[in-house]
Amino acid sequence: MQPRFRHILVPLETAVRCHTALEVAFEMSVQNKASVSLLHIVQTIEAGPDGPDAETRQFYAQVCQRAESDLEQLARRFEEALIECEFKVHVGDRLQEILSFAANHKVDLIVMCSHRIDPEHIAETWATLSYKVSVLCECPVLLLK
Repeated sequence: MQPRFRHILVPLETAVRCHTALEVAFEMSVQNKASVSLLHIVQTIEAGPDGPDAETRQFYAQVCQRAESDLEQLARRFEEALIECEFKVHVGDRLQEILSFAANHKVDLIVMCSHRIDPEHIAETWATLSYKVSVLCECPVLLLK
């Protein structure tokens, strides 16, 4: 039987918050002999017509460097298990970057963490990044609470 999933994408905000997504992605990659991409997106902030200033660019560079170091450590577990694992840090709109990465890299499954919807405050907790990805992405999305 052919593996169902060959390329799994794990969009990560922080390693602590996304521990469950990493665990599930690891298990699924082993079972499916799938490659894994760990992706962290540094959300851009509104800039003027000339783009971000030097201070903002320096801030992005520092955040990217820290995120890349964290992702490198997380990728080791996959690599030690002989699972092909790449890690990337992008700067931009988180939703657009995830959708674009998935489409451009032939991702067949996205595994990401979500939070529970509060029935008392549905309007405030409904339109999360994970929900938007699950609706807009072409491939299956596994949301973990």
